[in-house]
Amino acid sequence: MSTSRAASNKDQEITKIVSEQQKFDAKRNHQRSEIEQLKQDISNATKEKLAYSKSLENKKKLLGNVGNQIHQIRVGITMKQDEMGTDLIDQLTPKEREMLSRLNPEITESKEDLIACKRKRIEIETRKGELETNLSTNLVRRQKELEAILHSAESEALSMELNHKKKELEHATESIDNVTMLLQRTVGDLESKSKKLRDIRSSIDELKAVEDKYERTLQDENKELEQLLNKRNILLAKQEDCMKKIRDLGSLPSDAFEKYKRKSIKELHKMLHKCNEDLKRFSHVNKKALDQYINFTEQREELQKRQAELDAGDEKIKELITALDQRKDESIERTFKGVAKNFREAFSELVQGGHGYLVMMKKKDGELGDDDQEEDGPRDADAEGRIEKYIGVKVKVSFTGHGETQSMKQLSGGQKTVVALTLIFAIQRCDPAPFYLFDEIDAALDPQYRTAVGNMIRRQADEANTQFITTTFRPELVKVADKIYGVTHKNRVSSVSVIDQDEALAFIEHDQTHNE
Repeated sequence: MSTSRAASNKDQEITKIVSEQQKFDAKRNHQRSEIEQLKQDISNATKEKLAYSKSLENKKKLLGNVGNQIHQIRVGITMKQDEMGTDLIDQLTPKEREMLSRLNPEITESKEDLIACKRKRIEIETRKGELETNLSTNLVRRQKELEAILHSAESEALSMELNHKKKELEHATESIDNVTMLLQRTVGDLESKSKKLRDIRSSIDELKAVEDKYERTLQDENKELEQLLNKRNILLAKQEDCMKKIRDLGSLPSDAFEKYKRKSIKELHKMLHKCNEDLKRFSHVNKKALDQYINFTEQREELQKRQAELDAGDEKIKELITALDQRKDESIERTFKGVAKNFREAFSELVQGGHGYLVMMKKKDGELGDDDQEEDGPRDADAEGRIEKYIGVKVKVSFTGHGETQSMKQLSGGQKTVVALTLIFAIQRCDPAPFYLFDEIDAALDPQYRTAVGNMIRRQADEANTQFITTTFRPELVKVADKIYGVTHKNRVSSVSVIDQDEALAFIEHDQTHNE
């Protein structure tokens, strides 16, 4: 019995060690998940750093162009000031002076007309500059206007126009200072991001050191566990041998060894003979009944202990399943809310004045329902402790900006294409891919949607450093492309060649004219 109790204690120790090992495994898996999250954060920080670097290079180039244009304007102003010091009227003849005085009113009217035309031209060119968003082109246009005014105006009017241009030059200088300040702030942000990246890397190194420490500890514990298992097998073998001997002897009273310890062998033989004679009277009785009762009692206790262990394990497994379901639900909601937010923004960019949003559809109480609420936290579990199951996503959009929203079944082919592209762009903003391949996505779109899709592809390619590969027969995507390839088919052989934008637009125009 003492051997059985010792073996039982060893089993409990082994069970405890196994449970501790499971805890270490769970802790190690948790740390690995944290390391993967940190790696993802580092990747996102690296992408953000590349975007900032690219933006910084563009701003530096833009600043250089603005400085060159300011220098050219200053040189032009110096030349015009030198021309202002020359007295032109003294060199004229009386006849020319009379003609000049007669033409002055006409010159004044022409100046007014010229100013009106220039104002209209300035408005048109300003609108063009806003569409092109190019500061260097705006400064070059203003320099040409200044040169035209200096050649066509008299000395007094030229002086007033010169003062006006000086003010414009001051405004341009202020704009350059603002751009410089913005550039400095961007550099500061880059430095802070770099510092944060270094901190993250140091944290990763520390976590790796901790993981290595746990790995070594786990290996040592595995070795100790193997030794304990070997020792347990040896003890079990000894226990089985002892139990076999006890079964052979039958059931013995507790004081058997003390009672017969001082008896001689002869006396023991006599007592054994007498016992055998007495036992013959009970030959019809099952002699192993007590042994069987003891064995069955021990087996029942072992089974009860095993049942308790299995019940505890079942509870832990149920708790783990509940926690995993909740984490899965939180992950689904977090991803869905990010995609839904990007979907609303992207749809507003593609459809001017329209709005659209995504709705999560879920199964609740045996019925299908959709969740129109925008919650940031996870939903509560149901009465049985299980997380609500989602069955899909519904799209609701309005292309006019007013009235009821429409579902996908109520949309036309072009509108469905716009919604599908909006969903793709929303997913890209949450989890950008290295490249995207689109095959004639603008075939069913109207011109304004094609232009909006082209601008969005151009913008997201620059911001997310992503490559978009598209096939098209429309000019809107060609105008925003970095590189254009033409595919021709002749004599059953296809050939691919690089072409410029003008050739591509001419080919598309010829193709459309031929099809009409």
